[in-house]
Amino acid sequence: LLGRGSMFVFSPEQFQRLLKINPEWKSHRLLDLGAGDGEVTKVMSPHFEEIYATELSETMIWQLQKKKYRYLVNAPCILYVRWEWLDPAGLFQPRGSVILFVILNECCFVFSVGGKWDKPSEVLEIKGHTWEEQVNSLPEVFGKAGFAIEAFTRLPYLCEGDMYNDYYVLDDAVFVLKPV
Repeated sequence: LLGRGSMFVFSPEQFQRLLKINPEWKSHRLLDLGAGDGEVTKVMSPHFEEIYATELSETMIWQLQKKKYRYLVNAPCILYVRWEWLDPAGLFQPRGSVILFVILNECCFVFSVGGKWDKPSEVLEIKGHTWEEQVNSLPEVFGKAGFAIEAFTRLPYLCEGDMYNDYYVLDDAVFVLKPV
């Protein structure tokens, strides 16, 4: 309600460079899983005709609805689908992509329904201790899930804080993935 928790990952120009698109490029549909308050969605939205969002936090859902994004009520169940159950080639046809934000070297807790922090039901097998070592282990993880890396960058994940910290800064690995 106080407008806290907003995040910044990339500018419109950085998004366009990552996807290798021009400012006029358009596609049909964007689905933002875990859209937060929609600020990152807002950076991507000029390039899509239809924008859909999912989120578990009631406060963030309120923010998304305020921004007039189509909120998919039943879509959070998608977040719990195990990677190997997906048919990536069918899900992203004909020219679909996945833009995946991965925060490495952080504790494994996820925001769940009801505003609680829980341990994830599944943890990816990421090897290494440093950020670089962990990123280098991800192509194998993506390959097992049926994806290949099309583009990659390292960006700061900037997030407004809470009652404990004014802000948070994390290293974000951002991947553009294509089904193989």
